[in-house]
Amino acid sequence: MPGELIDGKALAAKVRQQVAEEVTEFGEPVCLATILVGDDPASHIYVSRKHDASHEAGIDSRDHRFPSETPEQEVLEVVAELNADAAVDGILVQLPLPEHMDEATVTRAVEWAKDVDGFHPENAGRLFLGEPHLVPATPLGVMRMLEEHDVQLEGCEAVVIGRSEIVGKPMAMLLLAEHATVTICHSRTRELAEHARRADVLVAAAGRPGLVAPDMVKPGATVIDVGMNRTESGLVGDVDRAVIEVAGLMTPVPGGVGPMTIAMLLSNTLKAARHRRLGLAVPGA
Repeated sequence: MPGELIDGKALAAKVRQQVAEEVTEFGEPVCLATILVGDDPASHIYVSRKHDASHEAGIDSRDHRFPSETPEQEVLEVVAELNADAAVDGILVQLPLPEHMDEATVTRAVEWAKDVDGFHPENAGRLFLGEPHLVPATPLGVMRMLEEHDVQLEGCEAVVIGRSEIVGKPMAMLLLAEHATVTICHSRTRELAEHARRADVLVAAAGRPGLVAPDMVKPGATVIDVGMNRTESGLVGDVDRAVIEVAGLMTPVPGGVGPMTIAMLLSNTLKAARHRRLGLAVPGA
């Protein structure tokens, strides 16, 4: 019997509505600023969607877009201005950046208290120490999906395929915090299929179309597909769609993790505003 597909769109709408209500209750303006450099069509679409979602939730936004040949220093100056602007609560640098820019330099220039992507070493370190503040939106969205579907994490075998700072590593830390036994697999992992078949919860975030086949999945497992790969046949994930015949729960692509990423970005922006404006304590500070 096929498993159940997790409706990321419906859950994201629920989260966005909750954020909108909390923004109204907050009673002060909340503002998200984005920086986009280059002409990548997908990036322009993603940023526009983030602004649309922000406005629907009652969050103001500032949209900074630059041509691909813009010097890195010019972008860093804009980041510095936004850091110093008390009216701006969250700052997001859309990736990828042009080749002449160092992504780590630019993203880490964002003040950690406004770093709604959760990429700054301060936020990454707090997550590692079990004192998270602003956490990358994609893995945060995955955790919200697991919670919504009452997926038991304590004591379970969780396997994360992918070790990026954006998804793989923070995903592993969040699962570990919920007392799962976590294995991280990557491009040099031997016998990937054997690791994957042990997973009660399998998160695929490697950026390789169809990497996870049905025979790599434990019957009844929860499978989260973070992959967003553009192919000749359209947008596909890292998980073969036939896996639904084996899994108990599975996210589709599109319509799974993607919508949750934007929803959790809005949640992070509101969280940043609350802490900055109300002087709330940050864990471990």
